[in-house]
Amino acid sequence: TSTEVNSLLAPRFLFRFSVPVLRRDPLWKPGGVELDESYRLLNLAELDVGTVDREPSFADVWLAWSHEGLVFNVRVEGKQQPVWCREGRLEDSDGFQVWIDTRATLNFHRASRYCHRYVFLPAGGGHAQTGAVADQLLIIGHEKSAADSGYILAAFVPAVALAGFDPLQHRQLGFTYSVFDRELGMQTFATGAAFPFLEDPTCWAALELVEK
Repeated sequence: TSTEVNSLLAPRFLFRFSVPVLRRDPLWKPGGVELDESYRLLNLAELDVGTVDREPSFADVWLAWSHEGLVFNVRVEGKQQPVWCREGRLEDSDGFQVWIDTRATLNFHRASRYCHRYVFLPAGGGHAQTGAVADQLLIIGHEKSAADSGYILAAFVPAVALAGFDPLQHRQLGFTYSVFDRELGMQTFATGAAFPFLEDPTCWAALELVEK
């Protein structure tokens, strides 16, 4: 039946999402910032209830913008095992990845020079491998703190690290994220792991940069 066929398709794949993101000033400070519930992103993965590829839901993500750049807060809960993070194995580690297209060219299957990918880990850095890690440490701020059953991560991507970032002229961004955990699984934003979101911007959602 049509119901049975539809259950095999992730509902997120059937829609192009446009999500409002609020401005915050100041955007970042030493030690990170805490974003309130008005900055919390919808968990679009929850739309895939009843599908064969439904993802686990274990992370909350907050996002804010200003002309300084973008700030993320990530909270992972439900862990019973320590995080596994290695600075030399970013893609295999527990952590948070984001894909950003400052021109929101969501109808092209190949990433342009305006597309960016960043990785943030709650641990794995330093001699004791306990420091937070980002893939461009010189220009990306990041902070983390431990929680009883997971971790909290704050990340700042400055405007200088985002080619084409110009909120005055371009109020829409292409965007998706992935929170990966070896124990809990993978939680994504716009489309699930069954789709080529790693390199295909048509699998991403749109963010609308709005004033608060």
